[in-house]
Amino acid sequence: MNTSRIVDRPAWEAARMQLLDKEKEMTRARDALAAERRRMPWLAIEKPYVFQGPEGTVSLPDLFQGRRQLIVYRAFFEPGVFGWPEHPCRGCSMIADQVAHVAHLNARDTTLVFASRAPQSDIERVKGRMGWTMPWYTLTDEFDADFGVDEWHGTNAFIHDGGTVYRTYFVNSRGDEAMGGTWDYLDITALGRQESWEDSPAGYPQTPPYEWWNWHDEYTTAEPPASGWMDQITGAADTGITPREQPTDCCAHPAN
Repeated sequence: MNTSRIVDRPAWEAARMQLLDKEKEMTRARDALAAERRRMPWLAIEKPYVFQGPEGTVSLPDLFQGRRQLIVYRAFFEPGVFGWPEHPCRGCSMIADQVAHVAHLNARDTTLVFASRAPQSDIERVKGRMGWTMPWYTLTDEFDADFGVDEWHGTNAFIHDGGTVYRTYFVNSRGDEAMGGTWDYLDITALGRQESWEDSPAGYPQTPPYEWWNWHDEYTTAEPPASGWMDQITGAADTGITPREQPTDCCAHPAN
């Protein structure tokens, strides 16, 4: 193997900062692209779709589980797919392994589900074997063909507004590879991360960054932000943790 150049610390730091400038440009470009995505037109879904879940037959609106947004990943787990019946396809399994705890998405009024053509008995079996906990439904009709995921994996985003379901975004191929993290999923939704720094259309729901973050087992709908957490992120608490001089320069914030 031909190795890279070997340098001293100052040269390494200089090279890192040069690359960091380009990475910051990419981050800003990604933020701008997400802002444009939030202004995508919506497509009304008028056709009824039926899925099978652990508790029986459900509709597309049911998949939202009472939340405003829905993300559906079409995973290939069915007869004819390599790995059947022990496993879904290897690529879809890698994506499933990368999914962050869905409680963080749920806290942003967003539900994530997987969908395949395998029966529920096989889905529950493989979820138990692999340790996957996301909701996973069985396709029963033309949903996959209608939404571009009958021959290849893909992720569709929807929103429920005024009694109507709308398709708001779709990503597949290598764009789908990035899915799994909370931020990546929120960035493809119509409402985004719903944080106040985002460039979103007027009237979109937004809260200050960090304020809504919580441990995944302690989210509640009515509890205000914990004072100790708010003090820490504003640098006011004596926690033993040294806060940054500019808290707005923290992770996931555009100043970063």
